[in-house]
Order: sequence, then structure tokens, then C-alpha cells
Amino acid sequence: MIRAEDCVLVLLAAGRSSRMGDIGSKLDQLFLGRPLGLHVAVALEDMPFRERVAVCGGAECDYAQHGFSVVRNEDPDQGLSHSVRLGVERARAVGARAIVLALADMPRVTATHIYALLEAADGEDAVVASSDGRSPKPPCVFGRDRFDALCDLEGDAGARALILAGKHVVTVPAELIDVDTPEELEELRRLVHAPEARTRWR
Repeated sequence: MIRAEDCVLVLLAAGRSSRMGDIGSKLDQLFLGRPLGLHVAVALEDMPFRERVAVCGGAECDYAQHGFSVVRNEDPDQGLSHSVRLGVERARAVGARAIVLALADMPRVTATHIYALLEAADGEDAVVASSDGRSPKPPCVFGRDRFDALCDLEGDAGARALILAGKHVVTVPAELIDVDTPEELEELRRLVHAPEARTRWR
């Protein structure tokens, strides 16, 4: 296993929200009384990571309030890979053994699941991804021997090939819901009987 104390949490929060219409950043939309993009930050707040880094774009979420160093992705058009690279650079700077890579638009992720990913990581060449039983996806753990490969990624494909070849830790599908469209956000609100479900947008 790899301890949380030896990892940097890299939270990717610089997406363009291109499928959400003209509402601005999806991460600022309310879900259960809190901006969507802050849920995973709060859920992992008590985990003893070496450092927490939020790679941000246009969202107004206050990650610093939750213990994150904020790194700005000034060019989100370069795709997800550019945000990953920024996070990896910070992890290298503090001598982390691994990164935990999480997405800010996945508001149901739990600390219990992240600990399960770390338990499955068996060394510094580890790649451990989450799975809903059908396909692997974030959150993921990448050992530092994989940092070069992460920095070589281009565009929005992200670390898909690495993830497919790695270990997969299955959790309930509801924990791995991500929000890309207005319909998905509204469905999630209805699923948990969120008060915001009564009004389409805040």
C-alpha cells in the first residue's frame, strides 16, 4: 500500500463545462447546499495527504478554504492532460511517492474508497483506478514512476491507456457519478432528493 501521507491529492477543477450550456462553470452549481465542485474536497478533508492541489479554471469554488494550494490552468483548451501535468509538477516538487487524481465534478466520492485505492497500490509504479464494475475511471492513484508518462499525455484523452492497464477497485456506481450535462446534474439532484431539484438552476 501507499500511505496518504506520502501522496499529493490532485483535484482537477479546470474543465470548460462545454456541455453545460451558458450557465458558467458547472462546479459552481449548487448540490445539497454546496457548490458541486467542493463536495469531493470536503469528503477528503480529513485524509492526511502530504499536500492538496486544486488545478482550477473559471470556477469560483474556494478550494483554499479547504486546505488546497490552488494552481491556475490558464489554458484549459490544452485539455485535461495539461491540468494533470500541473498537478504532477507540484507532486514532484514536494517529493511525493504518488498522486491521487480526482475530478471535481464527481461529488459522491468517499474517503473510504480513496483508502481502498491506496491499499491496492503496491509500489511506485502503481496505477490503480476506480471501477463501477464495467469500466475503469477516476479517482486514480499513480505512483511516482508513472509521473513521466503522465506528463507526456496530450489533449483530453488523459491517462486512459494507463488506467485500462492498471488495477481496478470496484465500488458502487453511485459513488462514481460524474456531471457533464444539465440533465445529469438534475438527475443527481433528484436521486438524492436534493432541495435544488425543485428549481432547475440556482
